[in-house]
Amino acid sequence: MLPWLLAAICLADYAALGLADQARMLTSGFDLGIFDQAVRAYAHGQAPVTPLKGFGFDLLGDHFSPIIALLAPFYWIWPSADMLLLAQAVLFALAAVPLTRWAMREVGTWPAVIIGACYGASWGIAAAAGFDFHEVAFGVPLVAFSVTALGERRLTAAALWALPLLLVKEDMGLTTAVIGIMIAARGRRVLGLATVVAGVAGSLLEITVLIPMVSHRGYTYMSNVLPGASSASSAWGLGGLRTDALVLIHAAASLSNPVKLDTLVMLLAPTAFVALRSPLIWLAVPTLAWRFASDNPSYWGTGYQYSAVLMPIVAAAFIDGLARWRRSGRRASLIRSRIALGVALAVTALLLPSRPTFSVLYPGNWSRSPHVAAADRLLDMIPDEATVAATNRLAPQLTDRDTVTLLGTQLNLLRQNSWIIADTQGPPFPGTAAQLNQWLTMAQHQDGFHVVAEEDGILLLKRSI
Repeated sequence: MLPWLLAAICLADYAALGLADQARMLTSGFDLGIFDQAVRAYAHGQAPVTPLKGFGFDLLGDHFSPIIALLAPFYWIWPSADMLLLAQAVLFALAAVPLTRWAMREVGTWPAVIIGACYGASWGIAAAAGFDFHEVAFGVPLVAFSVTALGERRLTAAALWALPLLLVKEDMGLTTAVIGIMIAARGRRVLGLATVVAGVAGSLLEITVLIPMVSHRGYTYMSNVLPGASSASSAWGLGGLRTDALVLIHAAASLSNPVKLDTLVMLLAPTAFVALRSPLIWLAVPTLAWRFASDNPSYWGTGYQYSAVLMPIVAAAFIDGLARWRRSGRRASLIRSRIALGVALAVTALLLPSRPTFSVLYPGNWSRSPHVAAADRLLDMIPDEATVAATNRLAPQLTDRDTVTLLGTQLNLLRQNSWIIADTQGPPFPGTAAQLNQWLTMAQHQDGFHVVAEEDGILLLKRSI
């Protein structure tokens, strides 16, 4: 009962955050709108085409995440981006169940409560819950169930929970492979080797065959991980081992970067660094390796959704590290365990007020501003099934009923729309406020759009020719 109670509390927090953000128009087309379009397409029995990334753009040619199709039946019941946010909250919260249950068996009830609460309030989950929806929502519970089974030496279950990670995202096969290595190290060599092969081969297949087959332009993210690699085929030309080695070398060489060091400290400090006592912490290496090897600074820090999948790994390593002390039976080890739990609770509590999940406690974060009310009025003027170019914050308000592209990307996209809605007061993306104004001027002077309504810096334009 206790694990489910903790999960229910987490669910309430994550869901409140996501739904409040959507209601206050703090979500974005990149990425909530993109995933809403993909799930909507799946719900209609179609390929996951996402006009926000371009008319005819198949999301499977961007990242290989077919697992989000599992949300299609729920979209039949509740066709809204809100459904994705609630589903993500459920999935993040679900991961607390196996972790807390295992902790209760290994280290006792109250330590399990602390560990479960620390997972639920962890910065990686908070950052992901506070930033739209992402496919990693499925990866978090899968990793939690797999790593828990691994810790409990239920090795077949560990493999079975790890294999679906191949459907979450193309890089997750490497995490599956590390799980396979640990299964083999625990005595199930055939099962472990099969899991390793499935993980590595699955990622290779997705990066070199499946994604390029859909996108017709190769795997465009390879250059983010391996500077100088123009495509997946060139990077993998001498085999996967060469690429893995380059990623690890590049990541290790760049660890002196203060942002990356901060991420490592933030990852381990909530466990009082006890997670380092467990071999389970090695499961974090693939994700950290590709992120730290990248030249994209967005991957290095503690923001966005990139660290969510690491949270159940760190929590499991913390449980295992404490359990090793407990099994030793030495009084000094038991004292260390209590100190570590106190540090974990203190660090988590110290970090909590700065995290998005804490913001639901502020009454002001539940109120809708006059600006949002004005946006609602203009959005209601756009008919269903229309083609609309929208600014980033307005896009996910329309993706469940219209064909939406992102205003300010490609000129040919603008000319294929019948409506434009732009919030000139919101954060500009992509580009600057000046560029947005240029797009709006061009739409009126060159593309036959005229202003239908304007309120509080929000413009609604309709194409007349």
